[in-house]
Amino acid sequence: MAVVFAPRARAQDAATQAQLDKITGEIQDVQDSLNSQDKRISDLEKKISDLGEKLNTPAGNDFASADDLKKLAEQVQEIDKKRQQDNQKILDALEKLSHGGGFHRSAQDNPVNATPNSSPSDNASPVNNGGPQNGFEYTIAPGNSLTAIVKAYRAQGVKVTVDEVLKANPGLNPNKMIVGKKIFIPASQ
Repeated sequence: MAVVFAPRARAQDAATQAQLDKITGEIQDVQDSLNSQDKRISDLEKKISDLGEKLNTPAGNDFASADDLKKLAEQVQEIDKKRQQDNQKILDALEKLSHGGGFHRSAQDNPVNATPNSSPSDNASPVNNGGPQNGFEYTIAPGNSLTAIVKAYRAQGVKVTVDEVLKANPGLNPNKMIVGKKIFIPASQ
């Protein structure tokens, strides 16, 4: 009987050894994987540390000095001055355009001191239509546009809009101004 057990024992020993070799190989693979992960974690920790240092350390031109801020403030002020000058130039140019379109100013107290190509009394006169609204009757002259007429009144301190003039003059077509037609210019109170 000892003979029967010997080959069987050797077969079991060989199977056991194969299993041990397989388990040893798997353990080695797991250890290699853990070592690889430890290395990656270590690399990531270093990268995070480096990024943290970069965030906490100002680089050469990342921050402005007090002198830089002062220069920037002066430049902004200079730009604002130029913007105001440009606005004034635009207003002056608009004023010249309105005068160049046949409008002129008169020193009279009549609110329609800027009238097209004629004296204020020829084109506008104060009117009270008997209703609650005060205003001026205006006679359309050659070259007039409703926008220019309203602008001339506004330049004289009469607060009026094109829309208000259109509402006060039903049927008035601002694109077809009829020379000689009288329109009502409402005056705000």
